[in-house]
Amino acid sequence: MFDLPAADPAKVPLATRPLGLWGTAMTARRNVLELIPAIATRQPIVSGKTGLRWHMVMDPESLRRILKEKVEDYPKSTTTKLILNPAIGDSLFVAEGAHWRWQRRAAAPAFAQRHVEALGPVMTAAAEASCRRLEGATGPVDLFEETVAATFEVISDVTFSGQGGFDRDAVHHAIDAYIAQTARISLMDVMGLPGWLPRPGRLFAGLGLKRMKGIADQAIAERAGAAEKDGPPDLLDLLLDAQDPETGRAMNRDELRDNLLTFIVAGHETTALTLAWALYLCAFDPAVQEAAHDEAARALGDRAATAADLGALPLTMRIVNEALRLYPPAAFLSRTAQAPDRLCGREVLPGDTVMLPIYALHRHHLLWDRPDAFDPGRFLTAPDRYAFLPFGAGPRICIGASFALQEAVIILATLLARFRFERIAGRDPQPRMILTLRPQGGVWLKVRRR
Repeated sequence: MFDLPAADPAKVPLATRPLGLWGTAMTARRNVLELIPAIATRQPIVSGKTGLRWHMVMDPESLRRILKEKVEDYPKSTTTKLILNPAIGDSLFVAEGAHWRWQRRAAAPAFAQRHVEALGPVMTAAAEASCRRLEGATGPVDLFEETVAATFEVISDVTFSGQGGFDRDAVHHAIDAYIAQTARISLMDVMGLPGWLPRPGRLFAGLGLKRMKGIADQAIAERAGAAEKDGPPDLLDLLLDAQDPETGRAMNRDELRDNLLTFIVAGHETTALTLAWALYLCAFDPAVQEAAHDEAARALGDRAATAADLGALPLTMRIVNEALRLYPPAAFLSRTAQAPDRLCGREVLPGDTVMLPIYALHRHHLLWDRPDAFDPGRFLTAPDRYAFLPFGAGPRICIGASFALQEAVIILATLLARFRFERIAGRDPQPRMILTLRPQGGVWLKVRRR
């Protein structure tokens, strides 16, 4: 569909030699993705031992087994739970078994397509606000900072609409501080030491977390005691009314708060990253950007995009998917095997760490043509279901996937219709993953009004 640029967009330098225990720990603290062996983009499975036995799995059929057929045998790893439990408790994202199932059943109606579409006007308003900020910008702009502002506006409005006392900045800063201070893997994690041993780097985030949880608790209490509000129900309304349809169980205040914080963290960070990387890729390939601008301009004219426009924006959706392929926000997942198994003919023992390096899967030479290239045209046909996993798969697929895609397309199409984005020599973003795959140093682009 388009001639591909001669060079590839920014990518992670993958490991070319064994790192050892100390090297693994230090590399993981800098950039988790640099742990991935380069050979993982050409092999279905790579195994080793660094403190614990581990397997990196890039084979779609094996991933189907882990994520769908044997999901109970592959719960989230101890390290994942150690990082996330202090912030979001035993919420939907980290819960397992029956405790996960009832929460999922209770929360699912809040993310029904009719509710997602009803929240579209909030996304449209955020797109318009983003345009106003960009029109006032002078000089290069950090588009990651801008997309974070836009998506946090969306998630706070669809979570706490009409909540005048909600301190957005305090919650946003607490989230950032938590990721910076506590989301890094420690040597104790790599060695497989038990979770009850405290990790020194995770002992100092208490005040920020306490404040963030206090703000959420206050908002929940105020909403629960308030009279019925005008307008469509927001996420907090829907969760307050949520019940497991099988048992009638509702979330208690702690469960409600932890799930609310989960949706706030996941609901703005992942979409902000997708948008920032998508804008970088459009600047990287001006031909794709011009085609997407023409599509958006035809569909929108002078207005911002709405949920009703998604069907008229297929190229914009393909750009979003290609950004999710090249830079998946959740680029590295980890599970702990609970039962003996075989993956790709290799023995897996209980206690083994089973890693799902989504970054390597999405750039695998046996699954994708020119895997490091930016080519939205590859999504003219649907990829193998378990070769493209930006939102996971199986029963634990991200509950907010349709929300995130709708938001990303609405904001991206609106921006591409009104602005031209250009690269700045020597300032390409560098992909670095701690908890999510962020652009190190931001996404700095020239922004010109059309």
